[in-house]
Amino acid sequence: MKIGAYEVHALETGRFALDGGAMFGIVPKPLWAKTNPPDERNRIELAMRVLLLVGNGKTILVDVGIGRKFNDKLLDIYKVDHSRTTLESSLKRRAVSPSDVTDVILTHLHFDHAGGSTVRIDGEIRPAFPNATYYVQKAHWDLAFHPTEKDRGSFMEQDYLPLKESGVLEFVEEEFEIFPGIELFLCHGHTDAQQLPKISDGQTTVFYCCDLIPTASHLPFPYIMSYDLRPLQTLEEKKRLVSRASEENWILFFEHDPVIEAARIGRTDKGFVLKERLNLD
Repeated sequence: MKIGAYEVHALETGRFALDGGAMFGIVPKPLWAKTNPPDERNRIELAMRVLLLVGNGKTILVDVGIGRKFNDKLLDIYKVDHSRTTLESSLKRRAVSPSDVTDVILTHLHFDHAGGSTVRIDGEIRPAFPNATYYVQKAHWDLAFHPTEKDRGSFMEQDYLPLKESGVLEFVEEEFEIFPGIELFLCHGHTDAQQLPKISDGQTTVFYCCDLIPTASHLPFPYIMSYDLRPLQTLEEKKRLVSRASEENWILFFEHDPVIEAARIGRTDKGFVLKERLNLD
């Protein structure tokens, strides 16, 4: 898909699984299981889909998946599956090497979004994209080093501390246009200062939903993850975002939906629904 100066591509980086009840909060299992059937351990399959933006002299990644540093115990707990694809293989299919990437926008530092930021080479953990600048909201960085008991397990310092030590990390603050045609929107319900990119040329807009709306099944307002630090704030953020996306005909990009990559939405008497499923390529 072409948006302004950018070629916009969705990249699959692998699959993992999380507890279905945690993913849907107060929503009863008979409802969420219709669209997200659980396995024998009550886990649902989730994508780790990221965006590649090429243009304006830039090769930009938005999020980087879970990476390849997990031990066997964590691979089993989270049912990590790289058998079909990895970030590296998806980039290679686009003729992009790790050294070609100029910029990495990390929405936040939870392991399934930032794990691929670093790689282990000869026992040393290094930035996965040696020529890239990585962008993180300063407020979120501060949380990552002082997490609550609720979200401590979502942060793994090996994913992001080496970025600072290597001098490739740039802190950003608040909402702004980080590159021409790419704006950052902040949401604080899931975690502090989750930054969600909007790519637009004034006619076509793609909004990176990240963990505000992780799957298409989370489009209804009450469908909010138990992982969120502030679920009522998530509710208000969803209402504002979904209403605007419907009114302005945005394409919503779903990072974790195992089937639906992106969609336009519409308003009905019963709420907002998918009106057009899309693939960005």
